[in-house]
Amino acid sequence: MICISDKRREKEQKIFQFRVELRLKQLMAEWSPYSCLCSLVMLVLLFSQTSSDLTSDRLALLDFALGVAHLKRLNWDSALDVCTSWKGVACNKERTRVISIRLPGIGLFGQIPSNSIGRLDALRDLSLRFNYLNGSLPQDILSIPSLRSLQLQHNSFSGDIPSVVSAQLTLVDLSFNLFSGSIPNLSLPNLKMLNLSYNNLNGSIPQPLQEFPTSSFLGNAHLCGKPLTDCLAISPSPSSLNDVSMSPETTLTKSKKVNVLVIIAIVIGVSLILILMILVLLYCCLKKKDDSGIGVKKKAEKSSDFGSGVQGAEKNKLVFFEGGSYTFDLEDLLRASAEVLGQGSYGTTYKAGLDEATIVAVKRLREVSVGKKEFEQQMEIAGGVGRHSNILKPISYYYSKEEKLLVYEYMPGGSLSAALHGDRGTGRTPLDWDTRLKITLGVARGIAHIHSEGGAKLTHGNIKSSNLLLSKDLDGCITEFGLTPVMNACPAKSRGSGYCAPELFETPKVNQKSDVYSFGVVLLEMLTCRSPVQSSPRDNVIDLPRWVRSVAREEWTAEVFDPELQMQNAEEEMVQMLQIALACAAKVPDNRPTMDEVVRMIEDIRQSDLENRLSSEDSRSKDATPQQTPDQ
Repeated sequence: MICISDKRREKEQKIFQFRVELRLKQLMAEWSPYSCLCSLVMLVLLFSQTSSDLTSDRLALLDFALGVAHLKRLNWDSALDVCTSWKGVACNKERTRVISIRLPGIGLFGQIPSNSIGRLDALRDLSLRFNYLNGSLPQDILSIPSLRSLQLQHNSFSGDIPSVVSAQLTLVDLSFNLFSGSIPNLSLPNLKMLNLSYNNLNGSIPQPLQEFPTSSFLGNAHLCGKPLTDCLAISPSPSSLNDVSMSPETTLTKSKKVNVLVIIAIVIGVSLILILMILVLLYCCLKKKDDSGIGVKKKAEKSSDFGSGVQGAEKNKLVFFEGGSYTFDLEDLLRASAEVLGQGSYGTTYKAGLDEATIVAVKRLREVSVGKKEFEQQMEIAGGVGRHSNILKPISYYYSKEEKLLVYEYMPGGSLSAALHGDRGTGRTPLDWDTRLKITLGVARGIAHIHSEGGAKLTHGNIKSSNLLLSKDLDGCITEFGLTPVMNACPAKSRGSGYCAPELFETPKVNQKSDVYSFGVVLLEMLTCRSPVQSSPRDNVIDLPRWVRSVAREEWTAEVFDPELQMQNAEEEMVQMLQIALACAAKVPDNRPTMDEVVRMIEDIRQSDLENRLSSEDSRSKDATPQQTPDQ
């Protein structure tokens, strides 16, 4: 760790200013033409020094702007005042030095040229987060002696993290990039916040950084050490080194011992396989015998299935979940007027009007793969998840050999899929950015709640826009939770669905990371208003994440985002959400964030959106001149 200090230059400047001020006072006391001339000379010298510093900063910023392309045009005009007119730039009180650059989510892409920002030796705050910057991070940026805050998250920086950094740093966020190699042994006494998560870092975490929480290092599959898992010792033991110098006789003896052990292991393995095969054959024979007896019993009982009495009443009874206030029964459902709402992967859903005030949604399940006992156990799990405003839990269910029904509260807003892809003609009320942000945040909170309730085991397994319903207040709500384990086929594994995580084509079971992937596809669908599967020019079907990545980043705003969103002045927040969606839809499961982390990131976007709007409204109300955009 190397720390840079620039106290000497600052001290020399103060001494120079002190001498100039002292001489001015003397000359004013000796008023004369000569003294006036000297005063003028001294003032010119003083102004030229401060001006040269700001001029140098201006040139450094222009070098950066010329070397890095950007979607939004920067108003960095050399004819304008750097301190008051340049977007995202702030100066000190004396307006002699640039101390802050804040340009989050404005579409910067390319590699930062060296000897540009690094020349701003009075810079304290640098924020270029949520852009598309790539390549290695110039060494001279982190070594700026006055640098205190560095926010470069959600870019594509690669290579090693520089080891020469400012000792004044209090905040460093390099998360969601492509940094690789080991973390340098940084010792920063003032550092309060560190985030290196979701990169390609490896090796052990240096001791000075082990005090930071686990969240600072998540998403680096080959990183170890406190606060993550312990690193395994890989250095050879003394005994293994001694083995190299063993005599041929010793080596031969050891080889024979190894061969004997291998033979014994093979014999044991074959024996176990034979025993297992015998047990399977016995089981099949016994089961065949039992089935022949059970069949007769079933035929005898079939005649009483529709008989009268308590037994028949119990068989036709709806099972209600705790906490509900509904009092209808199965006959009420069968008599209700029904309207088909849609047909999905698990069956057909109907709108049933029990009376003028009570409307429910009934899902008629098909291809249920489990018996009544397992079905009831799974329903208990679904009902046992704590109440959450963004999870639509069943009201009741019905199970018989011929019919399986699930009854839900009716959601008048329809599904997110219908809202996005429905009739987009004249008279349509489009979903604005605020509404879409509200819906996706609610859904993210619901999925995170499911994941937290069951540790690492509980998943949804079928996240898609048609399973995300909207309340009358347009809050997002997840349905069909708990159904995946009881169905014959998992729709999330269908290649044509577009929501399926890549690993599900090889592994048999859905998991929380595959839920995150499916949610990432939903976010992309919300942003682009495109189907989860896309057709390429060669008539090949490609998934939505791959299509978004195939579009050049400089064309994202023109080609990727839904036209209904492009006129809403929310491009920065939309780009940030796009970055979150692509992180969720990463091909490697370990590179995807958790749903708790996704919730926090979306909450940050919404908070930023609200603060920007309030700031804008406040500026208009006061008829004030526009200020540079803060980094929120």
